[in-house]
Amino acid sequence: MEEELRQLPQKAQEKHSENKRFFVKLKKKPPKNLDYLMQELHEEEFQRTDCLNCGNCCKTTGPLFTQADIERIAKHLRLRPSDFIETYLRIDEEGDYVLQQVPCAFLGADNYCSIYKVRPKACREFPHTDRKKFHQISNLTLKNVAICPAAFNIVEEMKKKIKP
Repeated sequence: MEEELRQLPQKAQEKHSENKRFFVKLKKKPPKNLDYLMQELHEEEFQRTDCLNCGNCCKTTGPLFTQADIERIAKHLRLRPSDFIETYLRIDEEGDYVLQQVPCAFLGADNYCSIYKVRPKACREFPHTDRKKFHQISNLTLKNVAICPAAFNIVEEMKKKIKP
């Protein structure tokens, strides 16, 4: 897995133009069964991929934290929301709460998340490849294929199955 993660950004960069063209076409004319197909590709990939062998998303990027996320996680950690924010979060350029630093403070050396049951919505949904109206998040997907080997594989399979 380590070697695959080391090569992933380069592989994603090599496919970037091809993927971008694909998503532009997909956005113009998404197939009627796109959500169903994406759900299927997502499930197939995650039967083969164990996130605990990777954890690259938690090591290299940080999720957005909604107010609901902040309150739920703070309660779980027995902190006031303001203390949780002060300790772990900052406000980014777009005005969103994000982690102060990566890797995520809640990621263990074994790639287990210490707040898994109450993790942010963005973490629960990552890499967003089974999301409804998938064609609307192509910019996010283009970023995620450079972070997540499963997202990379899903997009490659998608290109084989869909000819927009």
